[in-house]
Amino acid sequence: MKWNKYTLKTITEAEDLISAAMMEIGIEGIEIEDKIPLTEEDKKQMFVDIMPETGDDDGVAYISFYLDVDDKAEGILEQVEQELQELSAFTDIGDGTIVSSTTEDLDWINNWKQYFKQFYVDDILIIPSWEEVRDEDKGKLIIHIDPGTAFGTGMHETTQLCIRQLKKHVNSDTSILDVGCGSGILSIIALKFGAKHAVGTDLDPCAINATNENKEANDVKNEDFEILIGNIIDDKEVQYKVGYECYDIVVANILADVLVPLTTVIVNQLKTGGFYITSGIIDDKETTVVEAVKAAGLEIVEVTYQGEWVSVTARKN
Repeated sequence: MKWNKYTLKTITEAEDLISAAMMEIGIEGIEIEDKIPLTEEDKKQMFVDIMPETGDDDGVAYISFYLDVDDKAEGILEQVEQELQELSAFTDIGDGTIVSSTTEDLDWINNWKQYFKQFYVDDILIIPSWEEVRDEDKGKLIIHIDPGTAFGTGMHETTQLCIRQLKKHVNSDTSILDVGCGSGILSIIALKFGAKHAVGTDLDPCAINATNENKEANDVKNEDFEILIGNIIDDKEVQYKVGYECYDIVVANILADVLVPLTTVIVNQLKTGGFYITSGIIDDKETTVVEAVKAAGLEIVEVTYQGEWVSVTARKN
């Protein structure tokens, strides 16, 4: 199906008013693009590898909406223009121009699959759940992964750095806490390495479905891998449910700016002698994370690199 896309150029101060007016008309699925800097609270909610670069805030905003080509788009557009005219009588809406274009209705949830093919991380074969294992690979350690809308295919350098550290430190007695678990890939691999139990936390509810599907694809029992949704950094209930001083490994493949406040929390989840494996650290943030780890009383064990990414592994003494 084809859609008409309409993009309105305005100013950031008018975003809310114009969005509300559009919703009153009956327009749904509004997109807003601007360069307003992220707040510290926004950053805490973003378990991603590197923050988006928005550039300097220029006060300009773009509000886009979509209408089916079969809809009475012309009439709806007239209503939008009428609302803009009325708003402009008492407030500044900036440029106020609308540009139209046509776009295809793509299956965004599944369209990315054409780019995700099986690959190796050292001697581990990571394969999409929809691909068949070749005969020559059937004797290898095979991880079936479908990240869905959650982060974690294993292709990213930061994930691979964590996998290699897990391989070094996991044994048959290991209990692992996976912060920002996403698709569950790190916990699933740790269990395949022989860990006895894993707990994952994530902010994104999509992580539950993605992790459960990947557990099933890899024959991981529910009792061996539990998942909680919530922010372990500041949610006492999540911290309590996760448990204190009961993990041999805490792994966190998330943004460096999140690792700093996280580190002071997870020292309470780690057993004495336990390992803290981190990544998601762009190279110019290495010192920031290392200093935070040391400040929390942890001993740096190893710092490893892949491309422009860094992994810091530490131990609680």
